[in-house]
Amino acid sequence: MTTVPTEGGKPTTPADGSGESPRTGKRAMVGRLSWGLADQAASSMTNFAVGIYVARSLGLTAFGVFSLAWLTYGVVLNVARGLATDPLVVRFSGVTDASWRTAAARSSGAALGVGTAVGAVCLLVGLGVGGRVGPAFACLGVVLPALLLQDAWRFAFFAAGQGRKAFVNDLAWGVALVPAMVVAAHVGSVGAFVLAWGASAAVAAVYGCFQSGIRPRVTRARGWLREQRDLGYRYLVENVSLSGASQVRAYGLGAIVGVGAVGAVRGAELLLGPFLALLMGLSLVTVAEAARVLRRAPERLGTFCLFLGGGQAAAALLWGAALFLVPDGAGELVLGGVWTSASELIVPATLGVAGAGLGSGAAAGLRALAAARRSLRCQLFASACYVGGGLGGAAVGGTVGSAWGVAAATVCGSAVWWLQLRSALRERHRHPIPEVRTS
Repeated sequence: MTTVPTEGGKPTTPADGSGESPRTGKRAMVGRLSWGLADQAASSMTNFAVGIYVARSLGLTAFGVFSLAWLTYGVVLNVARGLATDPLVVRFSGVTDASWRTAAARSSGAALGVGTAVGAVCLLVGLGVGGRVGPAFACLGVVLPALLLQDAWRFAFFAAGQGRKAFVNDLAWGVALVPAMVVAAHVGSVGAFVLAWGASAAVAAVYGCFQSGIRPRVTRARGWLREQRDLGYRYLVENVSLSGASQVRAYGLGAIVGVGAVGAVRGAELLLGPFLALLMGLSLVTVAEAARVLRRAPERLGTFCLFLGGGQAAAALLWGAALFLVPDGAGELVLGGVWTSASELIVPATLGVAGAGLGSGAAAGLRALAAARRSLRCQLFASACYVGGGLGGAAVGGTVGSAWGVAAATVCGSAVWWLQLRSALRERHRHPIPEVRTS
């Protein structure tokens, strides 16, 4: 039997079969990508609905506080993904069911452990800070374990090629969110909305246990972190530098311009929500698909990544152009008082997201090539540019200047990603990795 090396050099046995025809392989790839898009559409529409509902219910300043809690969740989410679910997707996509189940139990346990530990810190910080921001962070600490476990199930299902289950799980979250948001609206506080958002995620997290038939093994989390440390710690730094840069920019923007500026930026992101759903949905499966391309036709990996990144950039530009056709009345109906400030950021926000989409194609290729050091360097450079452009622009031109600074930084970062991918492809061509054969 032939096994192939995955990132980090650990061989796995592909479950999709190396003997399937090119036509069958393409159909299977389209199916996996389709479920990734469908799942992210459900997830993003849920997040979009939450953002719109909170923006209309609380106003610009309170929405800015909610956005700070949301961004903090994004940082913690990327910590959990780097340590728990990214190694799972890289090393346990297309393996035997028994291997996947064991890895999924340990990976989900690691994600749950991260949520519990960081949630306790957020709870203590929130109680100590007080004011407007404190209660939001205290409530975030309570719901973080459920939020991270729900996300872990999504990645586990895609690693197993079961995207349909991830889609159904996100639908369950959306259904549970409706009554939770109604209750939060009656309370009328930022903390209530955070709790409602997390409580509905808890419903989906528990449902994921029933879908998979797997119980998260928190007691095995330390072993998982130790075994995956060659990938996990690099992905941790890489992921946290990305989300941490957004967090630093948000806090810096709030300090330089005001908390309302954070709400305006978040409003612009909501306007780009449908495309961001496309970008994030593809990201769920692109690394696994790039690894499959590398295994079957390594000479096509560069073309695959270029098609992937270019398509996402083009889609972002088309969506941004469509936003200019939205009349002010319709925009105010959707975002309320946030619309006026957010609409001024459409052009730079669109360019920034297009740059990110282009770079994501190269990022998928680097991960498939096991180039963890190269991808880490790229992400650190891109994050430094993001913070520098965002805060430098804010100091010079306020909220709009910050948006333009981020757009320029994202385009520069994308260029570095592609330069590193080209170098990695050349290096692999000079030093190909032989297949490992076992009896």
